[in-house]
Amino acid sequence: MDISVTMARPGMARNKPADESKLGFGIYFSNHMFLLDYRIDAGWHNPRIEPYRSFVIDPAATVLHYGQEVFDGHKAYRMPDNKIALFRARDNLKRMNRSAERVCIPAYPEDLVYESMKRLIQIDKDWIPSAPQTSLYIRPTIIATEPFLGVRPADEYLLYIITGPVGAYYPEGFAPVKILVEDTYVRAAPGGLGEAKTSANYAASLKAQIEAHGKGYTQVLWLDAREQRYVEEVGTMNICFKFKDELVTPPLTGTILPGITRDSILTICRDMGFHVNERQVSIDEVIDKARSGELEEVFGTGTAAVISPVACLGYKGEDITVADGQAGRLSRELFKRLTDLQYGLADDPYDWLEVIT
Repeated sequence: MDISVTMARPGMARNKPADESKLGFGIYFSNHMFLLDYRIDAGWHNPRIEPYRSFVIDPAATVLHYGQEVFDGHKAYRMPDNKIALFRARDNLKRMNRSAERVCIPAYPEDLVYESMKRLIQIDKDWIPSAPQTSLYIRPTIIATEPFLGVRPADEYLLYIITGPVGAYYPEGFAPVKILVEDTYVRAAPGGLGEAKTSANYAASLKAQIEAHGKGYTQVLWLDAREQRYVEEVGTMNICFKFKDELVTPPLTGTILPGITRDSILTICRDMGFHVNERQVSIDEVIDKARSGELEEVFGTGTAAVISPVACLGYKGEDITVADGQAGRLSRELFKRLTDLQYGLADDPYDWLEVIT
């Protein structure tokens, strides 16, 4: 399919943020977006790039009533030679199709969307910041747009991609964060939506997150739904524990997101010679090993934060400090290795980076 392009007129163009050191995350959006329609009688059609604008949707659109929506997130990076590169973007698009399948959204043509996304980034490449640890965040989304009231999969959808310059996800940046272990609310149960990146997952996490913020914690660490005993993931990240003799992360059993950054970090760690173990880890084991000194580091992994060291775990009214409460040696090394690769400052032995312009 040919991709039509409508460029923003000078009067429609947005102003780029002047200070790249104060970008925050998810605040600014670039001049253009990609759109792709679906109808059951026509399939995916009408790929186009248009000026960024508001949508007009019917008040009865299915997404507003029954939550048929999925999304993903990845980044484009400005390299030292001013070229632009994507990091594992095809893996993100494959993951979004898997999420779509879980909520009965028709599979979209990944090659078409990938090429269209590259075109979109090339058009708005001036929005890609160059300050250290900044990037262009890419948010592909699919929403059900058919207007009807009734519980069934919709027959009409809209896929769209927006982009925007970002800095650190957490205000702390790479500084270690405090995390509250959640043992009241439940995020995802076996057979549910835990491994799909859909809005329902995040809506379910908000109440616990707000309560954690009120207690002085940055994020929530979720436990399993059956026993509230086994660690699953943080609200915005996968989680890893560095014990003395192994690096442990919860397994992908259907209740946590299969993170692209998680997979990248585990691959790098194995190549570094670490014993990586994807296994169940109970919160009791974590607390016991923290007290005995066997827990050397805790860190989260995710596209937005990359690596986020954890300084403290709050559990049952007690704050348990991780090691000395500072970013650990492994966290620092992994952050540098992965970001050096993403920004083209180091060799890419995994073929994860694609230079697009």
